[in-house]
Amino acid sequence: MSNITLLLSLAWRNLWRRPRRTAVMLAAIIMGVWAMIFMNALMRGMTDQMVSNGLNTLPGQAQLQHPDYGRDPSVVNSITKPSEQLESWLKAEPHILAWTPRVRVPAVISSARDTRGVLLIGVDPAGEQAMSAGPKAAIEGRLLQDPDDRGVVIGRRLAQRLETGLGKRIVLSSQDPSNELVERGAQIVGIYTARIQASEEAYVYTGLHAAQSLLNMRDRISQLAVTGDDYRSVNVWLEGLRAAAGDTVVTLPWNELDSFLGTMLGVQDGFALIFILVIFTVLSFGLVNTLVMAVFERTREIGLMQALGMSPGLIITQVMLESAFLLFIGLCIGCLIGVGSVLSLRNGIDLSSVAQGMEMMTMDSVLYPALYPDDVIMSAVVVMGLGLAASSLPAWRAARLDPVQAIAHQG
Repeated sequence: MSNITLLLSLAWRNLWRRPRRTAVMLAAIIMGVWAMIFMNALMRGMTDQMVSNGLNTLPGQAQLQHPDYGRDPSVVNSITKPSEQLESWLKAEPHILAWTPRVRVPAVISSARDTRGVLLIGVDPAGEQAMSAGPKAAIEGRLLQDPDDRGVVIGRRLAQRLETGLGKRIVLSSQDPSNELVERGAQIVGIYTARIQASEEAYVYTGLHAAQSLLNMRDRISQLAVTGDDYRSVNVWLEGLRAAAGDTVVTLPWNELDSFLGTMLGVQDGFALIFILVIFTVLSFGLVNTLVMAVFERTREIGLMQALGMSPGLIITQVMLESAFLLFIGLCIGCLIGVGSVLSLRNGIDLSSVAQGMEMMTMDSVLYPALYPDDVIMSAVVVMGLGLAASSLPAWRAARLDPVQAIAHQG
């Protein structure tokens, strides 16, 4: 115990023999840690917005559907409305925020000028609002009011393609369960815009019951969309949902429904680690240089300690303790500044000057940095782990010094 106390005292004093050099290295570590935390928070915020906006466009965090619906999303591959057992489970599960049934089938929409293939989506407007899904507001007219609403809401780009507008009539055509062609006229009651511009041409909305009536589906639906409190924690309740839904349907999480979003999240997680490793690898060269210079300046002193009986192991420990002190101080200050910087921006960063570019990336014009404890912990582990690993080289060199040559060294 006395040896450790002595080494701690020596390491602390040696660290501040050259206060200017130590301060420069500390500043570099602090800036590196701050950059790790702050830039990761920005990237996490961007990813969260992109995934959330993508999920809110339609999929939800999980969906119940017919086993063959993914292969053939037609009215034939529909399912029954949620059972009482399933609804009871959904209401009792604390992680579930909302769920809603949908009819979603390929259809054709025709105006007086043009015809386009679209996805006809029959919705319960109250359920979609609870899910934060679908169009948020109409730039012309109104959104759907209830499941019986027979009007249609189309995207701005689709209205331009069809050369039609608010209040005009269109014709919707699709197939019923008997593969018979069904169609009806409808009035455009609203025109919406979307963050993902392609969806403005793809999705046409009408009331759930109106869609079921058109397609002769009775009370059957194409899918039941479910959303929870955190898209990263779907697995917490997914198995329970599968058990409650039964074997007649398949239950798919969002990363299987939309592989692009799932892949993007995985890439971002990997990029965060690479970003941290690159930053601190660069800092490690400065740390090694600082410790090598410290060892070089104390060559005679280290030789004298060896001559007095200090073992190579204790010399390595002393140099490593100097590094640990330096890393720990820089890490603590860097974490405080990094966390403080992120919290100071909790109201968001206004990027309205590049709003069009942000919209193309399915992001809002205000970016909210997202601070995850795991990122802070990962930064701390990398800083201490790589820092101590880098310090092992000058520590090993100090322990390998020949006492006679070291004492005779004129530093």
